[in-house]
Amino acid sequence: MKFLTEKMFLKVLFTIVIFSNFNTLFAQEVTVTQDPKLEQLLNEKRKVNASITINNQYKIQVFNGSSEESKKTLIQFKKENKNYDATIVFSTPIYKVWVGNFKTRIEAERNLNILKKKYPNAILIKPNK
Repeated sequence: MKFLTEKMFLKVLFTIVIFSNFNTLFAQEVTVTQDPKLEQLLNEKRKVNASITINNQYKIQVFNGSSEESKKTLIQFKKENKNYDATIVFSTPIYKVWVGNFKTRIEAERNLNILKKKYPNAILIKPNK
């Protein structure tokens, strides 16, 4: 077995020291400034994502169409029906207004019959996960 000579040992040690400090020799300080509106936008996005619950529960679709009409329909629906959960869902290129989180089909159909009086095109849906 061959041992390192003193000269070789110093070369290896020097190389290790140089490369261990290599990152610090070329390090740069970076300051990132974030626009406060970005955090506000992210909070709005979180709210929207939280309101879109796609699960095994039944929903009733009371409207599908343009963005503006869906917003008007949602606002009007919420004014008239405070006991229902309602949200807008976008499925290219159509906006939909979904109502409720009904655990059983019977419960959903019962509410569908009630809502069809005001929204004759309402349909029962069960979104996929």
